[in-house]
Amino acid sequence: MTPAQMTEVKPTYLTTNAVFIGRSIRLSLRNTEALVMAIVLPVMLMLMFTYVFGGAIDPGGDYVVYVVPGIILLCAGFGSSSTAVSVAEDMTNGIIDRFRTMPIHSVSVITGHIVASLARNLVATGIVIGVGHLVGYRSSASAGEWLAALGVITLFILAFTVLFAAIGLSSGNPSAASGYGFALLFLPYLSSAFVPTETMPTWLRGVAEHQPITPVIETIRGLLNGTPIHNNGWLALAWCLGLLAIAFIWCNLVFKRKAGRR
Repeated sequence: MTPAQMTEVKPTYLTTNAVFIGRSIRLSLRNTEALVMAIVLPVMLMLMFTYVFGGAIDPGGDYVVYVVPGIILLCAGFGSSSTAVSVAEDMTNGIIDRFRTMPIHSVSVITGHIVASLARNLVATGIVIGVGHLVGYRSSASAGEWLAALGVITLFILAFTVLFAAIGLSSGNPSAASGYGFALLFLPYLSSAFVPTETMPTWLRGVAEHQPITPVIETIRGLLNGTPIHNNGWLALAWCLGLLAIAFIWCNLVFKRKAGRR
């Protein structure tokens, strides 16, 4: 094979994805401040709600059992939001133009960010669950129910990570991506994460019960705490799969428009 022919050899899609996933993981490990904050902030919120507000909300001391599933989703949201900033940085610092000159699938850079974020958030979720046990959370779930809850959490993280990646692609700069992503982080506060929706005013209860976070939380709460799930399981799957499909299409369309198709 001549040198000219060697330069035209295009790596496989799997190889390209593996390289970019490794790149994104290394970038995550180097950005220790963002990694620590993605873990510390949800833990601080859990401690605050458990020890500061928990006594007023549930004098019996069982509030930690109610709030941990909500904190798990909050942790996933905080971790996923950094994907928008990372993607926006790649889109604005000129590195995508370099990738386009190489015989590779340049869209794999987005796949790398998504997979690295998913892995990072699952680790953070495990730490949050561990801290929850330290402050008194106990689950009645079987091994199968824990696996089902982990599956729902993973699907939720994946859907929101792809959504944040689409936001990062669509944003003009990392600061704008951070601002747009921050708006989505209010959704857990307008759900059943911290208080039952029955305690909310009628107009706010309608919002809380018809947004994606509440059915996901109630599904996880039902699997881990043994509370009735009703139709929340199907709603959670529908929301997550629907958001994932929309975000995936959005990512591809914006990437092709901004970075060109290879």
